[in-house]
Amino acid sequence: MERIAVLTSGGDAPGMNAAVRAAVRRAAYHGVQMYGVYHGYEGLMSGHIEEMSLGSVGDIIQRGGTILYSARSEAFKTEEGQQRAVDQLHQQGIQGLIVIGGDGSFRGAQKLTEKGIPTIGVPGTIDNDIPCTDFTIGFDTALNTIVDAIDKIRDTATSHERTYIIEVMGRDAGDLALWAGLAAGAESIIIPEEEQDMEDILERLHAGQRRGKKHSIIIVAEGVGSATSYAEAITKATGWETRVTVLGHIQRGGSPTAMDRMLASRMGAAAVDLLLEGKRDRMVGIQNNQIVDVDFKEALAKKHQLDLSIYQLARTLSI
Repeated sequence: MERIAVLTSGGDAPGMNAAVRAAVRRAAYHGVQMYGVYHGYEGLMSGHIEEMSLGSVGDIIQRGGTILYSARSEAFKTEEGQQRAVDQLHQQGIQGLIVIGGDGSFRGAQKLTEKGIPTIGVPGTIDNDIPCTDFTIGFDTALNTIVDAIDKIRDTATSHERTYIIEVMGRDAGDLALWAGLAAGAESIIIPEEEQDMEDILERLHAGQRRGKKHSIIIVAEGVGSATSYAEAITKATGWETRVTVLGHIQRGGSPTAMDRMLASRMGAAAVDLLLEGKRDRMVGIQNNQIVDVDFKEALAKKHQLDLSIYQLARTLSI
């Protein structure tokens, strides 16, 4: 293989730049030319592809977002759109592709492999919702952003003796809410993977009040509904003053943590190695701190599993 391309797709995640950097420099180490595809699959179809050098990825390991930009593409989901993408790669003489993104990006990568383009996926999403890998690029940074925000909100909650309901991202997965809730000492954590009725939430609030606690923090994963609805229900049942904070896209930005830079560097380099070994239609992952590769079909057929022992631990520590 003499020419490889890399693109980022879907929602941006801190550490994507570190993965791009690792892929470009690993390819250069092996004497392989790397190309960057701008604006995801949309840019691939339109031929927005540029050669990358060592200098192209200088001073980006610490930057959030993605220098290759990202875009969602409805056109790429069509047979015609996919063929246009393949044609663009053939015209550039590109023999393999690395896709950094989430499950939707990986399904697109599968389609390209079926059309003869060897493709390797690198999981980049703050949601940590990709099966067959313990962590995804961006999760640790987003987690630290959330914990920092909760710590600041707690100062105000303590000062005004109020209950704060904080809504965090995660799509249909509760990883961000769960890990942040445990790390920040939340009284209740509401996630899609574990049913929790309002009576249980209210009892935990009352238990805290009985022992003299004058403020509470409740974390709500976006996959179970809005924090506002929970705040209204709590106020209606107790008469207590509540406040809602929706953290929003602040969770997706910022300089990646050392952990995410390490993970992205390892995964980006591994993706190049896999292509040079002749592998295709596979995803890079990390399991028990070891880099692994898994067939796309296996990864996408499975459902992401949350470690519910962490949930139980959080409940016992927040009594």
